[in-house]
Amino acid sequence: MLHHGTTRGKSRRSRLAGMVLSAGLVVSVSGCGLLSGEDEAAESQGGDGSVEKSAITVAHLPSIDVAPLYYAESQGYFDDEGLDVTIEQAASGQAATQKMLGGDADFVQSSYVPFMAAHAKGTADIKIVSDAVSAAPDTFVLVAEKDGPVTKPEDLEGKKIAVSATGTIADTMVMSYMKANGLDHESVEFVQMSFPDIAAGVANGDVAAGTLIEPFITMGAEAHGVTTVADIATGPTEDFPLAGYGALAETVEQNPKTVAAFQRAMEKATNDVQDREIVEPVIQETAGIDADIASLVNLPNFHATLDASRLQRVPDLMVEFGLIDEKLDADGMIARPDTT
Repeated sequence: MLHHGTTRGKSRRSRLAGMVLSAGLVVSVSGCGLLSGEDEAAESQGGDGSVEKSAITVAHLPSIDVAPLYYAESQGYFDDEGLDVTIEQAASGQAATQKMLGGDADFVQSSYVPFMAAHAKGTADIKIVSDAVSAAPDTFVLVAEKDGPVTKPEDLEGKKIAVSATGTIADTMVMSYMKANGLDHESVEFVQMSFPDIAAGVANGDVAAGTLIEPFITMGAEAHGVTTVADIATGPTEDFPLAGYGALAETVEQNPKTVAAFQRAMEKATNDVQDREIVEPVIQETAGIDADIASLVNLPNFHATLDASRLQRVPDLMVEFGLIDEKLDADGMIARPDTT
């Protein structure tokens, strides 16, 4: 069970836990309560004063990266800031970003690539409101069937490789890894699959290899016998910024106190989940895994505070592999709400 802190909002948190237990990952059917809506016009009191809007929707991709988000909800950190948060799951970072662009989410957790691609191409003016994770050793890997067609990195050339979505951090990291190791990344064919399906796809021979993050690395090994052939978060992508939370610039500009309240709650929760004893029960519920799997997974590096120089590595890599045409200033995308 998720730990409960303050009693305020406890009934909603109990319903959240029940949804987690029944669905593995929380998927809300509610699309209301957006910052741009008219039903929540009244200001609500937050931790440091009033927020412009209290009811917000946060969409995320399926991963353990969102452990601080759920921990903040379970402990009442959002309640303490005057926020009523609805959490929704999306199939990928691109899908989560589309929820934001379509007005179905206020904040979205995604790999940084879709955020920066949309910003660079003029699809949307996006601000990064909170960091989430960077790659730790053995948390972003290529897996293959044991004794299959790929047993070492050199075997990747000319093969089909499954990724959660193309044009995201998944295929970009593979290309970077292959280039750094003198392999022809242009020879591979990327096949889109959801994270929960990749290990089975590899085991069934639908693809020769696939990119996985935790807990799917550990789950894939247990259920399908897939094995890691390369840790792709090495060399130029060691400790690489993987994911964060974004919002439309208009949302940030019109609701600075709401954004600041979200940032404070996320920073507090992120500090807490550095303790493995705290985070393991959370990921059991958010990822729908048992205690044994939770004890085995390799955890990413959890972050909340945004660092411009570290974040700049993402658009630089995107330029290198043709995801965007020109250099993008990551510092200009960081949300620094003026609450005065």
